[in-house]
Amino acid sequence: MLRAIFTWWYGATIGARLQIGRGSKLVGQDDTGNKYFETVDKRYDYDGRNRRFVIYNGYADASKVPAEWHGWLHHTFAEPPTREPLKRRAWEKDHRPNLTGTIWAWRPKGSIARGGQRAEASGDYEPWSPE
Repeated sequence: MLRAIFTWWYGATIGARLQIGRGSKLVGQDDTGNKYFETVDKRYDYDGRNRRFVIYNGYADASKVPAEWHGWLHHTFAEPPTREPLKRRAWEKDHRPNLTGTIWAWRPKGSIARGGQRAEASGDYEPWSPE
């Protein structure tokens, strides 16, 4: 409860939960537990369209929203993926959030995070020296 009162980056604030709870209905939930809502009350309409919200499961990071839900949130798709799933191609990979800045981020050989040593390449440069 205290986390919801004092933090905005984890889930949703009390004010957001009240607004969403008063005039919105739950439309669906994705595989990671994020919940998606749409307004039913006309006083919250935006540009003649119902407003759409996401309450993140855990840390609030927009890269955690999969493509099909992102399209629905931004009114690219009229129907949510729970009613009309997005067709997946054979070459598409599963959605992964942006891991930059986390311990799971990709670190190439030679990066400082992996020790800073890299193998010498055939075209390595020689640094300029003023002497």
